[in-house]
Amino acid sequence: MILTQCAACAAPLGLSLGKKCGRCSTRYCGAECQVQHWKEGGHDKLCKAIKKAGGAEQYNANQKYTAAVTVAAEACADDTKGQTCYICTQALHWKTKEGLVRMCACRGTAGFAHVSCLAEQAKILVAEAEENNLGSKVLNERFDRWHTCGLCEQNYHGVVRGGLGWGCWKTYLGRSELDLARRFAMQQLGNGLYHTKHYEDALTVEEALLLMLRRAGASEQGILTAQNNIARTYQLLGRHESALNMYRDVLSGYLKLLGESDTFTIMAASNYASALHNLNRFEEAKALLSRTMPVAQRVLGESNELTITIKCHYSWALYEDTAATLGDLREAVTSLDDTERTARRVLGGGHPTVLKIEKCLQDARAALRARSA
Repeated sequence: MILTQCAACAAPLGLSLGKKCGRCSTRYCGAECQVQHWKEGGHDKLCKAIKKAGGAEQYNANQKYTAAVTVAAEACADDTKGQTCYICTQALHWKTKEGLVRMCACRGTAGFAHVSCLAEQAKILVAEAEENNLGSKVLNERFDRWHTCGLCEQNYHGVVRGGLGWGCWKTYLGRSELDLARRFAMQQLGNGLYHTKHYEDALTVEEALLLMLRRAGASEQGILTAQNNIARTYQLLGRHESALNMYRDVLSGYLKLLGESDTFTIMAASNYASALHNLNRFEEAKALLSRTMPVAQRVLGESNELTITIKCHYSWALYEDTAATLGDLREAVTSLDDTERTARRVLGGGHPTVLKIEKCLQDARAALRARSA
């Protein structure tokens, strides 16, 4: 994570407090902890290595990235046997000796790669856009390569997203707070931690990013995106009221800034409806989703992952509502059956969204059988 704790006692330091090691900038809550860490915590052996890496934050990011790549390759080992990287054409990475990963929507023999090759590809594309002043639109598209597959154009997920998050952060963490790349890297790190279910760590990064954006006078849209990610993490940590309040503010902000037909607004509406659902406010959730669904279908198309998610959420709210009628349950099963086929075709059978829809479909069918008995 962004290093916000004393290296010796783990006391919270925020983003700027504490005493730093004069050589490597490792932070402590005071001189006593610094001395103890040098004598008993192993810092005497690591200090030079940390300085050589570029400081405590860079050293930590390098270590976390290496560990995340190992986890990702191990998780994908069975799926990648006998395959080669579509970027370097090798089974093992020439330098790191890491194995292959996939975890996107590619199928068959397509899409296998090394996390390090994906990271290097994204780094080169971003550098080219920066060096040639290709403009903000192209630069943002190049940054997207840090989390989307260049072949199927779908987001990476799970531990691959986590590895790329650390790769992005270690690449750009040395940039200034005003630099777009540093902001984007913090966002990707937060997303990577979220997708690997390190929710407390994700929240630390997301809150640090929001503070940095406010200090730097970032755009309203940038602030709203950061708040949306914090609300998402609140929800997974069980802080449902906090998530609901922040999602409501984010949706209101996007409606005023971009209107109801923008992708960010559609996503915010979906998230707010999900928060309503988690608090058993089913009627409000269904009403919002029923208004948002046709907008998503028109703007994004039936095969877009966000449209698929909204249709799933609506069906989920239908059958989980304690006041659901037999007609509601039948509608939920029919809709989820159709949504599952679309999601499987677009995203592949192993995608988390597909697995979630399959579980919802099973539950909806069970609820319908119980009501019909």
